[in-house]
Amino acid sequence: MKFLGNKATVMPLAAIAAMLAFGMPQADAQGLFERLFGGGIRHTPQGDFPPPPSRQKSRFKPNATAPAVSRSAGNKRSGGGGGAVQISSPSYYTYKSDPLVRVDFSTLAVTPGPAMPQDAAFQPSSATPSSVTGAAFREAIAGLGDYELYAEKDIAKALVAYYSANPDFIWVTGASANSRAQDAVRVLGEAASYGLTPADYTVEVPAASVSTSDADARLKELVRFEMALSARVLRYVHDAQSGRVDPNRMTGYYDFPAKPLDMEGVLKTLARTQQARTYLESRHPQNVEYQALRVELESLQASAEDEIVVDPKLLLKPGETSPELPKLLAKIARNLDDEMGGAYGEILARLATSEVYDPELVPVIKAVQKKAGMKGDGVIGPRTVAALAGTSKVDKIQKVKVALEELRWLPSDLGSPRVFINQPAFTASYIENGEEKLKTRAVIGKTTNQTSFFYDQVEQVDFHPYWGVPQSILVNEMLPRLRRDPGYLDRAGYEVVNARGKRIPSSSVNWGAYGAKIPYGVRQLPSEANALGELKILFPNKHAIYMHDTPQKSFFQRDMRALSHGCVRLQDPRGMAAAVLGTSVDYIAEKLKHGHSTEKVARTIPVYVAYFTAWPDMSGNVEYFHDVYDRDTRLQQALDSTEAVRSPAS
Repeated sequence: MKFLGNKATVMPLAAIAAMLAFGMPQADAQGLFERLFGGGIRHTPQGDFPPPPSRQKSRFKPNATAPAVSRSAGNKRSGGGGGAVQISSPSYYTYKSDPLVRVDFSTLAVTPGPAMPQDAAFQPSSATPSSVTGAAFREAIAGLGDYELYAEKDIAKALVAYYSANPDFIWVTGASANSRAQDAVRVLGEAASYGLTPADYTVEVPAASVSTSDADARLKELVRFEMALSARVLRYVHDAQSGRVDPNRMTGYYDFPAKPLDMEGVLKTLARTQQARTYLESRHPQNVEYQALRVELESLQASAEDEIVVDPKLLLKPGETSPELPKLLAKIARNLDDEMGGAYGEILARLATSEVYDPELVPVIKAVQKKAGMKGDGVIGPRTVAALAGTSKVDKIQKVKVALEELRWLPSDLGSPRVFINQPAFTASYIENGEEKLKTRAVIGKTTNQTSFFYDQVEQVDFHPYWGVPQSILVNEMLPRLRRDPGYLDRAGYEVVNARGKRIPSSSVNWGAYGAKIPYGVRQLPSEANALGELKILFPNKHAIYMHDTPQKSFFQRDMRALSHGCVRLQDPRGMAAAVLGTSVDYIAEKLKHGHSTEKVARTIPVYVAYFTAWPDMSGNVEYFHDVYDRDTRLQQALDSTEAVRSPAS
């Protein structure tokens, strides 16, 4: 399995000394600093996020309606002196699908075969010799002259290339569509069961009856069906394997490698096999999570809508009023067990129709919040509504379809062991052999410092780590103070290094001379106050995101835990470190007694920094979460754009 990320490791002290002793090419301090101490790359947002790839900037413009995101990183506005310079975050883009192109059949170079009786190719036989069908195909090419078939550019190219090299039918035998074609058409028609849109793959199948009176017309009909079905099959295979949209074109927060697809190879395989259904279905992700989501989608589509639907954005504090409150109370009353009913049944019955959040109801809300695993604060918000009232059928279906699309961006086999971080759930799990051996609460990036969606590979654990301060935090948060108080870093437990890796006093730097490009590296020394706590788990990537401990333990008691600069903080970092190192928590505790050190992870462990608002637990039960970054909405816009481009296609 191939994973993303620019790999960087913490160098041993001897190597550092050798570099400094013998010299090295001149580099900026931050670049050297990051190589030595694993601080990421200098153009990351709050140390976390990449700028949009340069090849995309000219094609996709940021969404003008997207909320402005500051105090993070990506695109820099550089400058010097005392100006208020910031490193900005990645953008969300208004997704624009590539237009379809008309397939240019005039370039279909086929060498004519031997002449044969015109109607010989129309004998209804499933065992028509290849030479006969090939000859019919060569003759049929003339019927494509004025045929307007539109397809994606790479599909149009693959069609012409394949049929030029393989001048024969795949989907036609004799004078009609063969069993292979019938199987393929059935699979395309079942696309909705995968959360896809069947209309994207519709092909009109020629009638089975054959009229030998107009062989030319029949031949034209068959060759056009051949090309249309091949084009839609290739679209289906692409969508099943990689998804309908390119996530990297949606936002700089998404970072996924392309999944190569040999389209000519797909057609070659289908031309040789009679197992078209098996082959096409195998192009979808082959993991249990994908199958669980499919089962959930089928169940939802067959179920009745809940008659009580509570506004998922309801926000209500004691004393406030909302017509949504009686609906929420009705949902709570419906699900009361004996214990809760005995304690709160009378209150719920008496105030069932109240639109005022009466103080008497606060203990009820707190109790059901705690039972749902939430902090019992008595405030009714989106997470409380989601936990107590559930999600409407329509919203659930939408979330499941989005999750199926997002799973297509990931490897088909997610790997074992693996680490899976689901941002909307605020959890991180270690999974091995189909068992969730560790699940811990997590803190993710604030909406203004969002955690990216990508996958990589765990490489090492740092004990009592240094924290290499990202340029974004240095510029956006520290620089204003340093201009007033240059010695601040010296007193606060930080070190400053210059371009050659030499430590210098913070007070010796003229911080007022710099803007978004500061030629110094800054790191925080290991301590109880260190932002990374007692350990961090590295999977070096261009977003400078990793898992780590934190001194801010109270954050884990909150239900909404989008509170960091973008990295993933763990409630049980020792447990996760023990899991990825294949050791015990006692071993981790012993390592922590001996100061700063690092240990490599000896196994291949993929880590998914994922974003799913619908996700199955290990029993296959799908759970639903609040869309904390509003990414589902943006993905739906991209899907709508794709569907709009495809809808007029013939």
